[in-house]
Amino acid sequence: MLLKNLLRTNLTDDKLGNLDVRGITHDSNAVKAGDAYFCLTDDACKAAERCKEALKNGASVAISGQKVDNALKVRNVRDVFAKACKTFYGAACEQMTMIGVTGTNGKTTTSHIIAEILNDNGIKTGVIGTNGVFYGGKHFASPLTTPDADFLHKTFKEMKDDGVQCVVMEVSAHAIDQKRTNGIIFDYGILTNVTQDHLDYFKTFDAYEQTKLGFFNSHHMKKGFVCADDNSARKLIDSCNIPIKSYGLFSPSDIFATNIFCSLNGSNFVANVCDDVVEIKTNLVGKYNVYNCLAAMGVCHEMGLDCKQLASGLNFMYPVEGRFNVSYIDGKYVVVDFAHSPDSLKNVLTTAKSLTDGKVFVVFGCGGNRDRDKRHKMGMIAERFADVVCLTDDNPRNENSLDIIADIEKGMNSEHFVEPDREKAIKKMIDLAEEGDIVIIAGKGAEKYQEIGDKKVPYNDFDVIYQIFKESDPERMARREYYDN
Repeated sequence: MLLKNLLRTNLTDDKLGNLDVRGITHDSNAVKAGDAYFCLTDDACKAAERCKEALKNGASVAISGQKVDNALKVRNVRDVFAKACKTFYGAACEQMTMIGVTGTNGKTTTSHIIAEILNDNGIKTGVIGTNGVFYGGKHFASPLTTPDADFLHKTFKEMKDDGVQCVVMEVSAHAIDQKRTNGIIFDYGILTNVTQDHLDYFKTFDAYEQTKLGFFNSHHMKKGFVCADDNSARKLIDSCNIPIKSYGLFSPSDIFATNIFCSLNGSNFVANVCDDVVEIKTNLVGKYNVYNCLAAMGVCHEMGLDCKQLASGLNFMYPVEGRFNVSYIDGKYVVVDFAHSPDSLKNVLTTAKSLTDGKVFVVFGCGGNRDRDKRHKMGMIAERFADVVCLTDDNPRNENSLDIIADIEKGMNSEHFVEPDREKAIKKMIDLAEEGDIVIIAGKGAEKYQEIGDKKVPYNDFDVIYQIFKESDPERMARREYYDN
């Protein structure tokens, strides 16, 4: 592809404009011969180094937002990069129905519910988000919740070539701010909620909120769905330049639920989707998952599915990995959940409280080099809504583990356990729990690693639970392993 066609502009230098571009990347280390390299850093010194490295590695051209020798300077390089990636990969996103899900909590679950409903009804759907990329029986890791534009559009093309008709993707606040999705016009967008998170990056809640709300305009999508019970999301209902539909439980909404009953086996409710009424029985646990179901049902209904089709997809869907996944060990319930913000931790703990007459135990930590202001708040929430608390590691990164725990403890007054070794902490809480109690293991969900220093060390909460389960009844596990072999 010629550079002038990639950038969709006439360049004053014909020789430069007629350069043949064979690939596109923002990673100077991944450059291959003939690639167009886009340097996204705002640091002029780093830009000079990276552009030089990219050209040395064979890039046909380096493009930067900074004035750098031997590089083409453009305004708003992130926007140019995102749109160039779309062009390079044939605008595959325009040939599929695109659904973007944003919000502090609920993005992963809502995305997977939509995909389950659509796939169940014969609409081949792919997913991109925290748990990875899924389509056509394939599953591979995603480098970020919302990847950079080169990864995104390459994936869109692969999906389209595989026959995917619809893509559901999580859209993070970082991605919106960094323009990773610029150039994509989503057919439908969902805003689940806006609660405190990522203030290490956005500095203030207002800035974070405005980034989320700013995604809902005609530059990014055609129609939006927002939670009427969320203070921030509700602001869009009367002040948006695209059509908006609402969903909720307590505020007047286009899509709502009644007769809600939740247990550790799932949730039952009656859904009213724009005056179409249907009874839902799903294995998703908790009232916050009723919200996620309503959002998903609203979008799928707008796509033309009737309530019978919505119910079919929801009633037989697979659990979402790392989202209130329940195991049963010696009469105790053990729940793995990704909850890593104050609001999500509160949701999980209050849900657990409502589902047992026993005690609620929680194991959790906070990520290093991330929003410090939420740590003491999560400590307060854990102390208030759990009976027994154990503080542990959760991706300490380049911070001292005990310093992170000390920040959490600033919000706590009651006795609690401290065990930085996450595996030992989980074993301790399960050992202390009694029949009928619920042990919540929060923060990591489906993650397959601990970030310690600059390394990702293999680790998974489910693996720890499985080992404890095996040890709880070795004779039973021996019989199972014999037959499995």
